[in-house]
Amino acid sequence: MKLGLVSLGCDKNTVDSERILAALTAYGAERASTLQEADVVVVNTCGFIDAAKRESIETILEAARLKGEASCRAVVAVGCLVERHREELAASLPEVDLFLGLRDLDRLVPELQQRGLLGMRRRHPGDRTPLGSDRHVRYLKVSEGCDHGCAFCAIPLWRGRHRSFDPDRLLAEARRLEAQGVVELNLVAQDLAHYGREFRDGTDIAALLTRLLEETDIPWFRLLYVYSAGLREPLVELMASEERVLSYIDMPIQHASDSVLKRMRRPERQETLRRKLTWLRDAIPDLTLRTTVLVGFPGETDEDFRKLLDFLEDAQFDRLGAFAFSPQEGTRAMDLQDLFVSESVARARLEELVEVQRAISAERLAREVGRRRRAIVGSLSENGAGPTGRLESQADDVDGITTLQADAPLRDGQIVEVEVTHADDFDLTARVLRVLREPAVTRRKLPIAAFGLETAWGR
Repeated sequence: MKLGLVSLGCDKNTVDSERILAALTAYGAERASTLQEADVVVVNTCGFIDAAKRESIETILEAARLKGEASCRAVVAVGCLVERHREELAASLPEVDLFLGLRDLDRLVPELQQRGLLGMRRRHPGDRTPLGSDRHVRYLKVSEGCDHGCAFCAIPLWRGRHRSFDPDRLLAEARRLEAQGVVELNLVAQDLAHYGREFRDGTDIAALLTRLLEETDIPWFRLLYVYSAGLREPLVELMASEERVLSYIDMPIQHASDSVLKRMRRPERQETLRRKLTWLRDAIPDLTLRTTVLVGFPGETDEDFRKLLDFLEDAQFDRLGAFAFSPQEGTRAMDLQDLFVSESVARARLEELVEVQRAISAERLAREVGRRRRAIVGSLSENGAGPTGRLESQADDVDGITTLQADAPLRDGQIVEVEVTHADDFDLTARVLRVLREPAVTRRKLPIAAFGLETAWGR
């Protein structure tokens, strides 16, 4: 079977898709180079906001068209959108052969076997290989689900309550990724700060990170998506003292008006956020802070929005992701329909906020000019201008790139020392001074046996 796999949505979905690929290749599937060559197309959907839902449905329809135009024999839709809207999707998309939500992914292999599309004999344990070409930057999902009750968010409705994965299994998976040549391992979850809370034995994200440092030689670890309320001294002290843990925190605040934060059911208020930011920057040298904000939430007034803009001016986040409120069925925000902000007002506020943050980010990037930093070499730029990479302060896929100028050829996965020579609104240019670390030689493929599909989602 030649497999076409489309992964939509967040980096946590990327991990799920890599595990799907590992499970199917263990029974003889081969990944097709294009969807037109695939016998089976699997679409891992996203259901986060309306735009993501539309993209998922359009991708499913495009895959279904291949059944009449190419070699495709079956289309399978899985993931978040299916978990939430399986019945509606099945009724409206009869051309799709199989719908599997997050909690049913252990059925994927036997369902395809029953249809004669997948081998019956397990050929090898399965290996979690990267979906893209970059094997040096990977993601380790440490937990599933979420216990936060944010009024705008539907994620707990399809991903369920928070469940931490066993630390021994995570260590085993990290070692397998190291064997494949990983240089930067991004730890991801709905909230990393909640990791280990149900074990009740002192295990937390700082303890897990300490084990990863002690039991692997992976040079860079990055923390993505940590609620500010969960940031504790052990984790902050570890980040401050260990250079392999990058001085980078992705900390979503969502808003800065106390009245909006209260309606959102967020745990902190503006003054608490201000104190937290001061503490973090005092404690961690050269800290890069990324956040996420949501505008147009029900009841947000012009005054609320101005408070948010004023806070962002004061807080000076290095990076920011911004969204306009999108009503999600089943969330508490749907009870606030009388307070809904018009779409045009929300869109205008979003555009103004993005412009404010553009200026902030540009100013902070300009301060990098003349400084020496570490960078990971990525790949040739799309326009052929030369190799690109990312500084420690630039997370994969969301924070821009650094164009690298070097006297000698560079290799993907190298860690280099650079001097920043130019900055624009989002990207940088830097001169390579020396190579600090060569990428590890990829060793033999190792199995993903510790994370079968049935255990990956905490069943």
